[in-house]
Amino acid sequence: MHTQDEKFMKRALALAGKGERFVSPNPMVGAVIVKGGRVIAEGYHRKFGGSHAEIDAIGRATESVKGATLYVTLEPCCHHGKTPPCVATLLDRRLRRVVIGSIDPNPLVHGCGADALRRGGVEVTVGVLAEECRRLNARFFKFMETGAPFVTLKFAQTLDGRIATAAGDARWISGPESLRFAHHLRAVHDAVLVGAGTVEADDPELTVRSVRGRNPLRVVVDSLLRLPSQARVFQDQHRAKTLVAATCAREPAGEAQLAKMGVEVLSVAGDGRGGADLQDLFRRLGSRGVSSVLVEGGSGVITSVLRERLADRIVIILAPKILGKGTASVGDLDIRRMENALPLRFDSLRKRGDDLVIEARFA
Repeated sequence: MHTQDEKFMKRALALAGKGERFVSPNPMVGAVIVKGGRVIAEGYHRKFGGSHAEIDAIGRATESVKGATLYVTLEPCCHHGKTPPCVATLLDRRLRRVVIGSIDPNPLVHGCGADALRRGGVEVTVGVLAEECRRLNARFFKFMETGAPFVTLKFAQTLDGRIATAAGDARWISGPESLRFAHHLRAVHDAVLVGAGTVEADDPELTVRSVRGRNPLRVVVDSLLRLPSQARVFQDQHRAKTLVAATCAREPAGEAQLAKMGVEVLSVAGDGRGGADLQDLFRRLGSRGVSSVLVEGGSGVITSVLRERLADRIVIILAPKILGKGTASVGDLDIRRMENALPLRFDSLRKRGDDLVIEARFA
């Protein structure tokens, strides 16, 4: 039974991943219904506000699910949200057994769904491939357990650690495969964040274009509000909203101009170095329901995130190029001894086109 449970839970995990770019801030969830050793239905949470995985699977069943076993990667909900509670439907359809990958960290659910099923006479097994189920929704778990968004720090650099030439040219360091990957990362995060220097140098749109997916909230750290209102990140607010983080030292005139364009200015604490306190900013974003943030740079923001150890995941795209003199990806961290270097643990190393993509986290 244990081997069979893992087999069907692996399939449910694969199904869950299909919703990655469309369900946030909800978690990715997959479901498989088995009867007499046969899979009679599969489903997953397809988009935010849509049917949950369990209900999606039941709706696709090829026969009655009475007496069947449901495999689901996350505990079924027991409260009214954008959809009715899944537990009620499962009890009504008289499933015999429910196998749950991980308990839902949402305080509105946490354990209640599993308990309600047991009280209704359903056999419940919890914890099958729990670590894999938790890893799949690392962003959701971090947000639910702490109230702070999951932070991914991503940057592309040359082999000698440069993100731009000495003349400021940064297009393009990485290849087209890595660019598509970068757009995928934008699509799976609630917000994408850059500093004012990146807007000045590259004038990015910060939207999703190379893959299918929704545009994230665009967050620009501009402590003094000195960026020109003509910047592309401030345009087309009907397609993608922009929020500017500024300190109390900001220019009032700049705030008024941005407000006319529909751009919100969020006041955050200073960091004591003339910039914005990113930890305060992330905390404020979390209070607004932003569950994940992709930090794209530039060097000042990258350095601040590393100095304060604010990243839950670090993605470095390494291009097979050498520039020599240029803009370093990471600035001064005030580290004078090797024993004080920031310790990282590699999670993965893969090739995308000609580039290497390294994923790591703080050890």
